Amino acid sequence: MTNLYNVLVRPLVTEKSSYQSGKLGQYVFVVSEEATRTSVKDAIETLFDVTVARVNILNVPAKRGRRTRARRMLVRKPSFKKAIITLAEGSKPLEIFEGVQ
Repeated sequence: MTNLYNVLVRPLVTEKSSYQSGKLGQYVFVVSEEATRTSVKDAIETLFDVTVARVNILNVPAKRGRRTRARRMLVRKPSFKKAIITLAEGSKPLEIFEGVQ
């Protein structure tokens, strides 16, 4: 990890993550493979100017998909690391998730 901008890869927007952001104040991001809890917390606090209460990190395993039309090549989704960030009480919501409900 050279800087904080390489820690967060992209936000993860699913039905569950939109519920978490709307009701629970939790936000889900795909992070780099070398990211730690403290590096994710520092990146979120620096980039979005909020206070982070908790950071949970999960390694999502690769999934075997379906075969293609020719049934010779197997489509596989790669594994990734995701972080669930819980903001402290009274923190403003993140701007990146403003329109997602």
